Amino acid sequence: MNEIIPSASPSVASAAGRSFNELPLSPSMQETLRQLEYLTMTPIQAASLPLALAGHDLIAQAKTGSGKTAAFALPLLTRLNPRRFAVQAMVLCPTRELADQVTQEIRRLARSEGHIKILTLCGGTTMRPQRASLEHGAHIVVGTPGRIMDHLERGSLNLEALNTLVLDEADRMLDMGFYDDIAFVAKQCPAGRQTLLFSATFPEGIARLARQFLRKPQEVKLLEQHEGSKIRQRFYEVKHEERLQAVATLLKHYRPVSTLAFCNTRQQCRDLLEVLHKQGFHALTLHGEMEQRDRDQVLIQFANRSCSVLVATDVAARGLDIAQLEAVINVDVTPDPEVHIHRIGRTGRAEEDGWALSLCSPADKRRIATIAHMMDIEPEWHTLGSLQSGNDAPLVPPMVTLPILGGRKEKFRPGDVLGALTGEAGFTREQVGKITVTDQTTYVAVARNIAHEAVRRLSAGKVKGKTVKVRALTD
Repeated sequence: MNEIIPSASPSVASAAGRSFNELPLSPSMQETLRQLEYLTMTPIQAASLPLALAGHDLIAQAKTGSGKTAAFALPLLTRLNPRRFAVQAMVLCPTRELADQVTQEIRRLARSEGHIKILTLCGGTTMRPQRASLEHGAHIVVGTPGRIMDHLERGSLNLEALNTLVLDEADRMLDMGFYDDIAFVAKQCPAGRQTLLFSATFPEGIARLARQFLRKPQEVKLLEQHEGSKIRQRFYEVKHEERLQAVATLLKHYRPVSTLAFCNTRQQCRDLLEVLHKQGFHALTLHGEMEQRDRDQVLIQFANRSCSVLVATDVAARGLDIAQLEAVINVDVTPDPEVHIHRIGRTGRAEEDGWALSLCSPADKRRIATIAHMMDIEPEWHTLGSLQSGNDAPLVPPMVTLPILGGRKEKFRPGDVLGALTGEAGFTREQVGKITVTDQTTYVAVARNIAHEAVRRLSAGKVKGKTVKVRALTD
C-alpha cells in the first residue's frame, strides 16, 4: 500500500486549505459546494479526494468531524448515473446514528444531481417498509452491516450495479463484531467496484479487511492534531480504587455542563453510574446490550443538555458526535494512544474550548509516557487535593427532555412542536432547546424550570391539531 502522511509530508500538508475548484467535479457539483459554503478542503479531503476521484481504492484515517463524509460522498456521486435506477453505491456504518448523519450529508451534496434516491437501512425498525422502498428502487443505500446482510439474504437488495462500496468507521464496526457481516456483504459486491475504507485507528483487523477486499489501495494517514489552546489536558494520579470517587471530585471542581466519561469495561461504567447517582449527578450510560430505542433516548438527552454526564466504553460511544462537549474524563487510561487522542478530540470542537482530564494509577505511567510522546506534549500533572473547591452544590443540567408520542409517521416536524410551545402554551423561543423527531416519538428539550408546566400545557393543548401524550424523562 502507498502511504501518504500529511502531518509529515510538506507537499500533502499544504494541500489542506486548497479549494474544491481544483477537483475534477461537474459544474453543478461545484455550484452545490459553493452554496453549502464548502470553500476549502479539510486535510482528509485534500489528501483523499484526488485519489478517490481518480478511481483508486483507499484506506484513509479520519475521525468524526474531520470532513470524511464529503471525502467519500463526492467520489460516489461522481460515479453515479441518475438515469439508472439501481443501487450503485453503498455505505456501511457501525450505528444508526452515524448512518442517519451520512444519509443527510449525501442528500445535501446530491441536491443538484437530478433525482437521486438514498435509502437508510438499519436495525431497530421493521423490515417491511425498507423492503417496499427497495422495490421502488434506489441509487444509494446507507446502513449497518447486519441489516444490509439481512436484505441480501432475503433477496430484497440487488448489488449487481454497485460501483462504490464505502466502509465508514471500519475500526468500530470491527470492535462491534461486524467482521463476518462486512465480509459477507463485500463478497456480494461486483469485483470491479471501488472500495473506500475510513477508520480512526488501524487495528490488525483493518489490514486483514484491506488484504481481502481492496485492490492495490492507496493509504492516507493523518496523525490527529488537536489545537493546544482548544483542548486543555490534565493528568491526575490516583489509586485505582479511588478513581470512581475522583470523577465526582473533578465534576464538582470543573462543573462542565456536558461531560463524556470513558471507561475500559462495561462493569466499570455501571459502577461509576451508581457512584454518580448517589451523589446527585444526572448521569446516563451507553452500553452494547441496549435496545436501539433506549440508546436513542440516552443520546438525545445528552445531546440536548438534559444529562450532565454520559458514561461509556469506546465501542458504545462510537459514531457519537456531540456539539458543545465541555469535558472528556478518561476514567481509565486506554492502552492505545490513538484511542486516547480520538477520545479527547470530541471536546474543543469548532470555536469551543474543552477539558481533557485523565485519571492515572501509578501503573499507568508508562501508557501516559507513550501518549505524551505521540502527541509531542509534556504531561501536566495535578493532584486531587488541589481541587477542594468547597462547591458541593448539585451539578444540574439546564434542560429536561419531554418525549411526545408521535413522530415522522404522524408527519410531525420540529416547527409543529416549537409552534405549540411558543403559541398556545405561551413559552418563549429561548426556553425551548433541541427538538428531535424519530419515527414514533418527538423529543423536545425545555428549560428545567418550566418542564412541569410545559408537560401540563402540551397535554392540555394540541400539536398539529392533535391531542398528544407527553411526559418528562428523568434519569
